[in-house]
Amino acid sequence: MTRYEPAIDVDAITAIDMHVHIEVGAHGHPSLPADLSEAASKYFATDGPRPDLDSVADYYRERKMAAVVFTVDVTTSLGHQPIRSEDIAEGAARNNDVLIPFGSVDPLRGADAVVHARRLIEDQGVRGFKFHPTLQNFDPSDTAFFPLYEVLQEAGVIALFHTGQTGIGAGMPGGRGLRLGLSNPMLLDVVAAEHPELQIIMAHPSVPWQDEAISVATHKHNTWIDLSGWSPKYFPPELVRAANSPLKRRVLFGSDFPMITPDRWLRDVEQAPFKPEVLPGIMKDNAVRLLGLGGPS
Repeated sequence: MTRYEPAIDVDAITAIDMHVHIEVGAHGHPSLPADLSEAASKYFATDGPRPDLDSVADYYRERKMAAVVFTVDVTTSLGHQPIRSEDIAEGAARNNDVLIPFGSVDPLRGADAVVHARRLIEDQGVRGFKFHPTLQNFDPSDTAFFPLYEVLQEAGVIALFHTGQTGIGAGMPGGRGLRLGLSNPMLLDVVAAEHPELQIIMAHPSVPWQDEAISVATHKHNTWIDLSGWSPKYFPPELVRAANSPLKRRVLFGSDFPMITPDRWLRDVEQAPFKPEVLPGIMKDNAVRLLGLGGPS
């Protein structure tokens, strides 16, 4: 086992993509059940390839970008065996010039999730954890999950939460039983209040709760917003306004690769009214600070 340690030349990269899914694991094992993957592809109007981790590294290396990579553990909620976070960490260690591994644990496993998270941090060197309350079927504000957050806070690693609408399950009967309300960013206000040293990323434009996400981020300075999952030309205007001024140091570039590519994101951002002076922070500098990679303070 090789413990991950970053070897990213911050000056040589143009951007850090904070939101990249690894959807194919060992022996081609998928991250989600086939019907949910198909529904997500329809929602995003893409039938592109699902590259493995080493191919993802090559993709970002060619673009002189770094990327945060992860999967989502949906063992209890969907009965699907996840891609192992240990494998993602090992793969990131092989490609530590461009990849940064986040782990994933199943919050519904209680004490076992806490043990698993601690092991991923101590043994594998993961730099954060990805949570998807809708897919994982848990209310992140429930105090039952506080012991898990406390492990992350003590270790100084990041908690990244999906927020807002999801394309996963969209158009399926009953949305495949997935509950959007679990991904309301206001549920993370409690998490941020009770864990003030835990750095929390609210992923995606949080439609239909964008004002809630901005409110939480404005009030709780241990929260951040990533811009993944949407083309920038469709960003809510209130999100762009916040990124241009009060939240400019806590907004992060993310693509949602492979559903949305960084190439498309960069092409479409030209149609969004971001101030030129805030883009270096969004694209790289804010992530460098958050991830502790050195560079601007």
